Amino acid sequence: MPYMAPKIRSVAIIIKKKNSEAKSAANRIVKILNEKGIKTFTILPLKVKNCKALAPEQVDSDVDLIFAIGGDGTTLKSFRTISGNLPLLSINIGGHRGILSEVDTSSVDKAIESIIDGKYHYDSRMRIQASIGEKKFPPALNEMLITRAILTRTPTISVRLMDDEIKGRMDGIVVSTPTGSTGHSFSIGGPVLHESMECLILSPVAPVNRLPQLVIPVEEVIVKVNQPSYLVVDGQESFKVEAGQEIHVSRFSEDARFLRIRKKWMGQLAKLGY
Repeated sequence: MPYMAPKIRSVAIIIKKKNSEAKSAANRIVKILNEKGIKTFTILPLKVKNCKALAPEQVDSDVDLIFAIGGDGTTLKSFRTISGNLPLLSINIGGHRGILSEVDTSSVDKAIESIIDGKYHYDSRMRIQASIGEKKFPPALNEMLITRAILTRTPTISVRLMDDEIKGRMDGIVVSTPTGSTGHSFSIGGPVLHESMECLILSPVAPVNRLPQLVIPVEEVIVKVNQPSYLVVDGQESFKVEAGQEIHVSRFSEDARFLRIRKKWMGQLAKLGY
């Protein structure tokens, strides 16, 4: 029997903050969804008339789908702030390249029709999470960057994985997922990987002795810096790390789920300008 996508009964909308284009689109989308009999919520601080506004932690099983309206930053933040693995439709309105997005202003109406007709599928992406002792940091869809806090001294960074160790002086290191291969990792010369792959990319940042970028199996990576450093999650949240603390990076327990209208493709290359 052919696959029957679950019926979408309710949608919660999150938008790029302080962006009038995204807010205007949200108002129009709420009207369309309501006309189609789909219950609609907004996620604070967004408020739309005749729509119940929820705090991110209030989003639960009453919601079937998240609409993230903005750019890639809005999508990344949505996956961190909304718990569980609710599927998300990324709509690029008010963003730049929109590498993570499925639709834009010109195709959002058609996408809603496809969703109502059940003509969609889910696309799961692995995420990673860092921890120090008992403290766990927010999960990342793209990457974890560990970078020096003292700009005038180059630290020594130790990376342990699979009972082996790589050690050298460098400004930092990026631990990236395949989804993040088009993000920070790419900007420092990393390879572009298909998002469905199950692996990690280790990318040294400005190593004194040249070190290769490594594509490795999904194993725990332990990073230790001999100076104070910062842990940066998806380029959006940073946390101070004391010298010598071990940062454990491993696969997060819940994958991110995108709702997709199109079949699998290598669209990220086109969005990078190739």
